[in-house]
Amino acid sequence: MTKNSLYDVIIIGAGAAGLMAAICAGKRGKKTLLIEHTTKIGEKIRISGGGRCNFTNLHASSNNYICQNPHFVKSALAGYTQHDFIKLVESYHIAYHEKTLGQLFCDGSSKQIINMMLNECQQYDVDIKLNCNVIDISKTEQFEIASNEGVFTSDSLIIASGGLSIPQMGASDFGYRIAKKFGLKIIPPRPALVPLIVADSMRDMFTQLSGISNLSVAWYKKTSFKENILFTHKGLSGPAILQISSYLEKFHGEEISINLLPELDLKQQFMADKNHKQTVANYLKTYLTNRLIDHLAGNPDFNKSLTDLKKESLFAIADQLHNFKVPISGTEGYKKAEVTAGGIDTNEFSSKTMASKKVPGLFFIGEVVDVTGWLGGYNFQWAWSSGFAAGNNC
Repeated sequence: MTKNSLYDVIIIGAGAAGLMAAICAGKRGKKTLLIEHTTKIGEKIRISGGGRCNFTNLHASSNNYICQNPHFVKSALAGYTQHDFIKLVESYHIAYHEKTLGQLFCDGSSKQIINMMLNECQQYDVDIKLNCNVIDISKTEQFEIASNEGVFTSDSLIIASGGLSIPQMGASDFGYRIAKKFGLKIIPPRPALVPLIVADSMRDMFTQLSGISNLSVAWYKKTSFKENILFTHKGLSGPAILQISSYLEKFHGEEISINLLPELDLKQQFMADKNHKQTVANYLKTYLTNRLIDHLAGNPDFNKSLTDLKKESLFAIADQLHNFKVPISGTEGYKKAEVTAGGIDTNEFSSKTMASKKVPGLFFIGEVVDVTGWLGGYNFQWAWSSGFAAGNNC
């Protein structure tokens, strides 16, 4: 065993959560090693927000996360808040702006966030090994990590290996395999923040509407999101759809509802304009794109004037647009999913430290855990907060 192979803390996965944990451990004077199996650090940081990194959200709270134990996230989020991360960003003089709904983005490049985290690692003497593949992990008194670069030993081990989303960037089931090896329970993973595929019965219609974006409310059961939706050749995407996708209990045979006119009470508007001689189709083109209305005009009532239609017929059209039912047959999968829902059961961990209750010195953080944030910087905030909790308690 070489002198350098013995560490206080080893962290596997150099994404957002792993970087934060490494910084915190190093800051405490722990001899820290950060292992990454790809050749690059923080790839999800780099591609996020169109290359500008939506690094947190001003409104982040436990209400913005999906977890089988909804209280689990509270402690870590309180221990390291969005305001704490913003202070770190400001200390590096990284200019940023709020886009919508509290989402914060770099004015420049997401690489500024990566460089900031790497600079912090360097400041606290964190060793980083890239292109280092872990072959096996075992524990007697200490953890032994066998890799293509030899065996590394540590008192504490933090798994920050992420979920299954975006496999083309190196995502794998590594974290789940390690959890199983140590007897930890796993909530079945599934794609989240992912475009939806509509049932075959509606596929042709959606293909023809592909490219249309519309401010809408998408809802499933008691959960709803008001943002843009985007019609695709396979189904639906856009922020409101990605958000609602995380809540679907299963993907085949589910149905979501869409209010295509969330800013308008169409029944009331129809009554106010009942004497218009315009056809319903032309009237609705004031509010919705021509292509969408032309497609819906298969309903013969769309080609009649408002004056010629009874109240019941007008109200039926209003219901169709305010409560547009869409049967779902699946998703576009992990390739297009921004994150993974499910993961290692949070009942296995201390919510304050992210430490395993069964295996002393073992921690899991970030996306590999059964915590899924909303779209808009929430998942990065979970990475920073959970990484901070583990890095300060390992």
